Amino acid sequence: MAKLLPLLLILLCISYSASADFYRDAEITWGDGRGKILEGGRALSLSLDNYSGSGFQSKKEYLFGRFDIQLKLVPGNSAGTVTTFFLSSQGAGHDEIDFEFLGNATGEPYTVHTNVYAKGKGDKEQQFRLWFDPSSSYHTYSILWNPQRIIFLVDNIPIRVFNNEEAITGTPFPTSQPMRVYCSLWNADDWATQGGRVKTDWTKAPFVASYRNFNINGCVAGSQCGSGSDSNLKAEGANNNNWRTQGLDANGRNRLRWVQQKYIIYNYCSDSKRFPQGIPAECKRSRF
Repeated sequence: MAKLLPLLLILLCISYSASADFYRDAEITWGDGRGKILEGGRALSLSLDNYSGSGFQSKKEYLFGRFDIQLKLVPGNSAGTVTTFFLSSQGAGHDEIDFEFLGNATGEPYTVHTNVYAKGKGDKEQQFRLWFDPSSSYHTYSILWNPQRIIFLVDNIPIRVFNNEEAITGTPFPTSQPMRVYCSLWNADDWATQGGRVKTDWTKAPFVASYRNFNINGCVAGSQCGSGSDSNLKAEGANNNNWRTQGLDANGRNRLRWVQQKYIIYNYCSDSKRFPQGIPAECKRSRF
């Protein structure tokens, strides 16, 4: 039995790379019936009206992993709405890795808002346009989080990398607090669309965002894999996918550069008015 224990722990860590099942992996946590699991667990919809939005979370907490979900955003006039897919721990000094999709008036593009919090400190926003209509069909959004870096991906194309340079720059990086996956749809018309100038048109409610193919390949908090030690991560990496040490190859760097050159619309590292005393230390390092 002792010899089987390491294998059992490995299986625990990789069991969430199985085919998507919202009944198994998620729970609707708010919205009073506005969130619905559909298609036998293969899909989930969230809705928003002038009374409430809705949301769900993963049943497990994870310390590192790759988290993928397919999402079709609110179509038409989505101004004032925010659809989310993010990781977060709880309590003071929390860690968080954010995808937020800020709606817009009909015919105007969505804004993809990304941010990273570590030990309660955020203020690391980058915002993007997309090269497609994210409300007309499903697209895959992914967060890869390992001890070396965080990679945000859209349809497996990297749009942002946040490296762990805490030892070099002192910039905090999330390495020790387990996080759950959270998704939600809510109203934020005080700021979400064109700085709050365009408000939610409640005559278009209910607004609906659709999720499917929720896949987690990560270390369950409390398992050997989820202890956060480099030795455990490397030892099990040979038996699992490569997210534990994954970075960008030359093709990935070229794709990242393409997105950052053509589709980024805000980068905190370029906001000299916000940081008159000088840009944050991590911004002085290479983005690629």
